[in-house]
Amino acid sequence: MSCGYSRDEFIADLLREHETEIRGCLAKGAYKVQIDFTEGRFAMKADPSGYLLHSFIDLINLALARFSAAERDRIAVHTCPGGDHHATHSADVDYATLLPKLFELNVGNFCVALAGEPDRIRVLKIIRSAMKPGQRVFIGVVSPNDPRVDRPEEVRDRVMEAAEYIPIEQLGTCDDCGYAPFFDETSNSRETTFAKIQARVEGTEMASRLIGGD
Repeated sequence: MSCGYSRDEFIADLLREHETEIRGCLAKGAYKVQIDFTEGRFAMKADPSGYLLHSFIDLINLALARFSAAERDRIAVHTCPGGDHHATHSADVDYATLLPKLFELNVGNFCVALAGEPDRIRVLKIIRSAMKPGQRVFIGVVSPNDPRVDRPEEVRDRVMEAAEYIPIEQLGTCDDCGYAPFFDETSNSRETTFAKIQARVEGTEMASRLIGGD
């Protein structure tokens, strides 16, 4: 039964609204506008054939094509295994099935949840082989799903570890997901959240000084 609203019309409306939202953030001076793609890893769980993931990638690239190269340099795509109420939805899905396709997105920046991964080195090797020149990767160095507040020294060591696999000029840091998603205000207190963010900032600065030789 047709409702008088075709798939093509839906896609056109979806892309227009997505573009409008991103442009609004850019116009207000956002340094980076992040597209949340937590569905990416889950897509491989729902459809191991990869068809669903490929469809998502194509759709996101259609949206990104509406922006100039300079604008895409201010846009980031985030991927993670989920983190609602300290629970993941797709941590059992191998990043190797997602990341090579993810880096086909025509965007300048990627935020990859990494701190909560059991084998960070393996994921860093996958990133190194999949990323393209001109793409910058912000790797997660703090896991909100871990209630313990990270020490800056731990963050420093994670950054130095990543620098062995990702060129410095293409490396940045971020947090994994899970602070307070989907109206969940109880998994992490504000004090814990800001303490973790502070540890990330301080640890990243410590690593930057070591890398820069200061």
